[in-house]
Amino acid sequence: MTGTSNTHSPRTSDRPLAVVVLAAGKGTRMKSAVPKVIHRVLGRTVLGWVLAHCEPLAGERTIVVLGHGSEDVGATLPEHVIVAIQENQRGSGDAVAAALPALDGFTGDVLVVNGDGALFSTETLTEVANQHAAAGAGASCLAISSNDDLPYGRVLIDASGAVTKIVEARDASSEELAVRELNAGVYCFDADVLRAAVPQLSTDNAQGELYITDLIAIGRAGGATTLGVVTGTEDELLGINTRADLAVVERILQRRINREHMLNGVTFSMAHMTLVEPTVTIAADAVIEPGTILRGSTTIGARAVIGPYSILEDTTVEEDASVVQSTTVDAHVGKGASVGPFGYLRPGADLGENSKVGTFVELKKTVLGARSKVPHLSYVGDATIGPDSNIGAGNITANYRPELGKGKQPTTIGAGVRTGSDNVFVAPIKIGDGAFTGAGSIIVQDVPAGALAIARARQVNLQDYAQRVSTPPTEAEPPSEHTDRHDPNADVVRNGLPDARG
Repeated sequence: MTGTSNTHSPRTSDRPLAVVVLAAGKGTRMKSAVPKVIHRVLGRTVLGWVLAHCEPLAGERTIVVLGHGSEDVGATLPEHVIVAIQENQRGSGDAVAAALPALDGFTGDVLVVNGDGALFSTETLTEVANQHAAAGAGASCLAISSNDDLPYGRVLIDASGAVTKIVEARDASSEELAVRELNAGVYCFDADVLRAAVPQLSTDNAQGELYITDLIAIGRAGGATTLGVVTGTEDELLGINTRADLAVVERILQRRINREHMLNGVTFSMAHMTLVEPTVTIAADAVIEPGTILRGSTTIGARAVIGPYSILEDTTVEEDASVVQSTTVDAHVGKGASVGPFGYLRPGADLGENSKVGTFVELKKTVLGARSKVPHLSYVGDATIGPDSNIGAGNITANYRPELGKGKQPTTIGAGVRTGSDNVFVAPIKIGDGAFTGAGSIIVQDVPAGALAIARARQVNLQDYAQRVSTPPTEAEPPSEHTDRHDPNADVVRNGLPDARG
């Protein structure tokens, strides 16, 4: 039903676990004033995806190491996350060192994950933690197998499964480059081994930085068991360094989300042309047409049809309803109701069972009763409409009355009401059950139940008007019968032209 997996492998060890996410980098290749890890992918920040995939592991502590843009990034984090600051940003090993104070008093395993690893699945992270604990390892590294010649570090693993070396691709020999196990940027350490190894890190390298990969070798030299956990998919190797990477990651995540929905009984027509955020819920037998965007807490009921080309945000659509080429925000579409094409439901729109909002109709803070219809070309705001009513074409609720104070004024339309085309209801106003209003009316007073309200000027036909306006006037032209001061309609004619008030 949801876009995030509930099928991840459970942790098989009861050893306490802490999670450390490294998110201090500048991300200069993104060419953005926004820190890399808070760029958004399908409604979540990149860092938010990493945390979401770590959350099911039920770590006792979750620590995020921040540096560049720490205030902006920190503002996006859940309250339970502990923030550590990497002041000088001297490499990934220095980032781990920055997290150590937040691990004071902790005994157990520490899972370390790159903050741009939005594609790491919960299953893969769980497998790393499980195998590390089962082996009693002091330092472990995730290694993902690939037959492609990718520019990632190689993880050298001996016959016993121990990691003997991690070497960057640019520093690897031809023999080492032939190794198929690639470093994915996920590590697991015994907390005591980690504390002992971090002070031994050295900047004696070409970049003058502290590398997390050296912690594996330091742990091994100190007698700790090392482990290469070979699992995961090639997709999970991809971090995010550029906008192009961001687009690739989004496409992969969307494919995962859509696949899960489809396995749960949802039909996607041209699934590659939809955007569905991970927080969206879709019931079996719903149909999602091309060009549809589903965001936030949107919930789609069974057999509902959404799209094509609809945008739904924080909207509930009940079973058997349809939303076609329309936009809805914080709205509710009842069972069997229909919206569109080209409808717009703004926050507070609540459509009853089998109701209809048609073409070029906008609703805001409006309750539309069961079986009631607003078929076309209307704006209805701050209104309550009872069941079985029909709102004619071109109707408007005039809800803004500044002379009455702040706030919009309500319109209440009862059950079984029929309004004529081109009506304006000047709120606050009430239309009683079973009432009618005439076409072209501006309704400014309440209409009793069962009454017919007509509020429009009487029609005036000016005979020979076209001939008169096309003929130049002559001097001393006598008054015509249509401008005689005794004509009761003379006040609608001025100089041979209809008055604007007519």
